[in-house]
Amino acid sequence: MSAVARSTSVDTGAGVPATEPGAVLPAAAAGRRRSLRRRRRWVGLAFAALPLGIYALVVLVPLAQSVQYSFYKWDGVSTPSWVGFQNYVTFITDPVLRSTFGHVLVLIGFFALLPIALGLLSAALLTRGQQHGMAIYRWIFFLPQVMTTVVIALVFKRIYAPDGPLNQALRAVGLGSLARTWLGDFTWALPALGLVGTWVTFGFCMVLFISGTSAIAPELYEAARVDGAGPVREFFAITLPGLRGQLAVALTLTITAALRTFDLVWITTHGGPGTSTLTPAVALYKAAFQNPQVGLAAAIGVVMALLCLIVALVITRVSERD
Repeated sequence: MSAVARSTSVDTGAGVPATEPGAVLPAAAAGRRRSLRRRRRWVGLAFAALPLGIYALVVLVPLAQSVQYSFYKWDGVSTPSWVGFQNYVTFITDPVLRSTFGHVLVLIGFFALLPIALGLLSAALLTRGQQHGMAIYRWIFFLPQVMTTVVIALVFKRIYAPDGPLNQALRAVGLGSLARTWLGDFTWALPALGLVGTWVTFGFCMVLFISGTSAIAPELYEAARVDGAGPVREFFAITLPGLRGQLAVALTLTITAALRTFDLVWITTHGGPGTSTLTPAVALYKAAFQNPQVGLAAAIGVVMALLCLIVALVITRVSERD
């Protein structure tokens, strides 16, 4: 066999192996491989440099500035003065601003929990048997996702108006006593906006869960039916565990949407009546532009960004557990 074909060593008697002529030293080969990996790494970083630079300029730099502004009392014009964590303390202790957390919890129930429950139920019913027109169902329920929030807010503002379709329908069926100015009622304004969020996110959750259900092996359902499992047992034993990844995505997107709710509230109620529908995002806008308190607005933004990040991390970690 040729010496080039493989590398062999011969003991010279002095304890030093002598490599045959033409053989490749293992250390030299490893060095070349490391050099090649290093060059590939630098090439990858060179391709990613421009996108990373744009991301840093558009996202990281403004984020760092917001964190910096949150430690100052500043109206956006005059010289800022250092106040430390006072803006964060104000956000947590002020009764009006603190009430926004309670409003967000209510919106999470409407934006996340209710749509996910309805989406799971709809996916389980629609995928249990072969249904005709499934594509049409998905398109109809997913339609709110392709509409802008501004359009949705304007439509529902008209529906909830005192002379709007909702009150007219209640009066037509003899339930005129239930008619009210929905968006002007201190009790019903927030639930009314929450139902809009349910309508918007329900279609997304349903389509997501239907797609996830279609990826579950049919043999699992057949085995469950052979064992005598009913529809409820099939759902909790097969469908729900199989949708763990989709549930994580749905929870992350819907909860963060509830935390960041602004345009729907601003267009319909401006946070009113009073402060009954005030959310952190609306409070941030008012602090930044109506009552120039840039430092307080920055503190609100930083807190909400941290909350969104914590929610995403917790859901991701829980969903990845076996």
